Amino acid sequence: MGEFVASETGLTWRGKGQTLEITGWGPDSLRVRATPNRTFAAAPSALVSDQGTAARVETRDGGAVVRSGMLEARVSPYGRIRFFREGSAEAILEETDWTPWAPPLHPEAREFRAVGGDLYHVEARFGASAGERFYGLGQHKHGLLDQKGAVIDLVQRNAEVCIPFLVSSRGYGVLWNHPGVGRVELGANVTRWVANGSRQVDYLVVTGASFAAIMERYADATGHAPPLPAWAAGFWQSKLRYSSQEELLGVAREFRRRDLPLAVIVVDFFHWTRHGEWKWDPVRWPDPAAMVRELDALGVRVMVSIWPTVNPRAATAAEMRERGLLVGTERGSDLLYPFMEIGEKRPTSLHYYDSTNPEARAYIWNRVKSSYHDKGISAYWLDACEPEMHPTDPENLRFHAGAGVEVACLYPWAHQQAFYQGMRAAGRQDVLNLSRSAWAGSQRWGAAVWSGDIRSDWASLRAQVRAGLNMGMSGIPWWTTDIGGFYGGNIEDPAFRELLIRWFQWGVFCPLFRLHGSRDPVQAEVAGCTDCPPSGAANEPWS
Repeated sequence: MGEFVASETGLTWRGKGQTLEITGWGPDSLRVRATPNRTFAAAPSALVSDQGTAARVETRDGGAVVRSGMLEARVSPYGRIRFFREGSAEAILEETDWTPWAPPLHPEAREFRAVGGDLYHVEARFGASAGERFYGLGQHKHGLLDQKGAVIDLVQRNAEVCIPFLVSSRGYGVLWNHPGVGRVELGANVTRWVANGSRQVDYLVVTGASFAAIMERYADATGHAPPLPAWAAGFWQSKLRYSSQEELLGVAREFRRRDLPLAVIVVDFFHWTRHGEWKWDPVRWPDPAAMVRELDALGVRVMVSIWPTVNPRAATAAEMRERGLLVGTERGSDLLYPFMEIGEKRPTSLHYYDSTNPEARAYIWNRVKSSYHDKGISAYWLDACEPEMHPTDPENLRFHAGAGVEVACLYPWAHQQAFYQGMRAAGRQDVLNLSRSAWAGSQRWGAAVWSGDIRSDWASLRAQVRAGLNMGMSGIPWWTTDIGGFYGGNIEDPAFRELLIRWFQWGVFCPLFRLHGSRDPVQAEVAGCTDCPPSGAANEPWS
């Protein structure tokens, strides 16, 4: 048996070599933390505040009860927790033992296995309920709406967005408040959350009278999305890729000549000098400010693709390395991503800036502000921000915020924070940036998300519908896809044209209405640009 200590915000239990803390976290919400270490760590968190709120505590029958609004946690003398919703005699969620030999009165719901230093392989197990359905958990390619029975990797990948928040048909939501690598197993016999490297168990349970109320409590805890700006509600035109200022302006002028609606047009990658210099190529984009002025007059906003990658030959690379602004590694090279570069015949191995470092966030924003924002650019496409690596090995990374195993999934969240806070400080109020990844609470940084590089086929379209619904149930209200898919759509193929039309019809009703894709037949060379990487075929509605 353990020892209970009550406070104004909740309860602390100590026993069996660990400390357990249950804290009120706003109405109908309780935060649970447990650790075998001497104290709780100030680890990165999705929560807006680090301070608990008032909770009602009483001890009885050797155990204790903690209440916050409609939610009640009953704690056994041995530290096992069961959650109840007000007026319900049956638990909506309860911890369960992980060892088959544990006596009934001594359940071991939380497991800690040392992996080095004060990091542990951490597991938390909960009982499974027949007929229970699970929604949320970010965006995945599995094509499922109800994810009961699935195993979900908690890791960021292209087209796989890790948001460790699920909503249950039994009337609760759980945020696994760990930005590191792990998984969640939604089995028929158990629900198990795993963090491969963490200092503590940390999860939030919320409830409410409806799904909407549960989502509201989650947003209270992790941050509400700003309103969708009016400019973002129209049609977005994009392709892989417009190679020059004149080509982009020609497309916008053609939209107006044909009297077609156009709200946003996108300047995709390779408009820059080198990865990590974050400035325009002056040959192909000679006067971005004049381009913005003309498009403003047409009622069109320009969105520019910004990558977090840094070419080791970039003018910024030496300074960033010297100042510790790049993502490091535990072993081997910190050149993490082989990709193309203008003027280089072979892929270049690229660094990533460290978005978890406040100095690095300020550095990239100051360069973007000088090169783009001060020339009128007020919307950014934050591509490749998982960050994408080859091979994918987040546990080898070393961030300012900690070991990759503990914090890697935080990368897109912190990257979005850099741009949101930078734009707000520069006077922008209508902030919305498009991102290929996200983490819990990304919505508070004005982050819209699209579903990444998916194939141009019917199976992908079918999966997108469910992926978008689950993103909504993960707290991300502004979401979209590449209308028509990204890979493999030949504009001369009648079958692809049929797919594109059907995707358009669905795209009208997505939160963001956006055309993009790398179309076939691929252009081997862009006109007037013999050293440019290939560009996709035409991707305008009339083409």
